[in-house]
Amino acid sequence: MLIPYKKDYEKIAMGLLSYLPDYKNLINLQAEMSLIQKDNEFHLYLYRDNKNNVMGIIGTQETDKFVVIRYISLAPGYRDELVAKEMVIELKQTHLDKQLSALPEYTYLLKMLG
Repeated sequence: MLIPYKKDYEKIAMGLLSYLPDYKNLINLQAEMSLIQKDNEFHLYLYRDNKNNVMGIIGTQETDKFVVIRYISLAPGYRDELVAKEMVIELKQTHLDKQLSALPEYTYLLKMLG
């Protein structure tokens, strides 16, 4: 289940983001968290299983017509294509009125939809 980011989830979100090469650097990680908290276009969603385990995080940039997947990061125990596919499908289902897109390194996720 996708859960919109709240300040209460900051440590979990930062931990998941730190698995991505761009956010291993603390300055970049803090800048990303600041962007998420201050800019209404940038969103984070945590992904939980039915036992409330956080499996991953997906970062988006959203406008009135588009949702762009900026990155996806999965916890080590959940790094398989099925979890990523479930996240993308649920993201699409929660934004039916918008076109789903992705940054180039994540376009393979869009192929999972069709």
